[in-house]
Amino acid sequence: MSLTFSFRLHCGASESKMGVEIETKTPGDGQTFPKKGQTCVVHYVGSLTDGTKFDSSRDRGKPFKFKIGKQEVIRGWEEGVGQMSVGQRATLTCTPDFAYGSKGHPGIIPPNSTLIFDVELMGLE
Repeated sequence: MSLTFSFRLHCGASESKMGVEIETKTPGDGQTFPKKGQTCVVHYVGSLTDGTKFDSSRDRGKPFKFKIGKQEVIRGWEEGVGQMSVGQRATLTCTPDFAYGSKGHPGIIPPNSTLIFDVELMGLE
């Protein structure tokens, strides 16, 4: 099961894809979705497209929490996790415009990187 959110930009004859792609690995309850202002509790592993891991809540042994709709996380997470139901585990593939863009995150994420996250929505608070 795969749900894709994408936006297309047209510049002359070329076309580029922006957005976040959600590929479900384990379905959630299909009923409990994050609402703006709720705290999402997630476990995640973030990687570059070459497989290099740059961050992991699983390695730290502590879930990450953020409020949906408050711009506390990258746009790919706002859009992607916002469409997940509790218990769902998915791969989120975020294009640079939905991640860290042309600046990247110095020393960790190169500029214009597509990022891949293994995310599990464990609960809502």
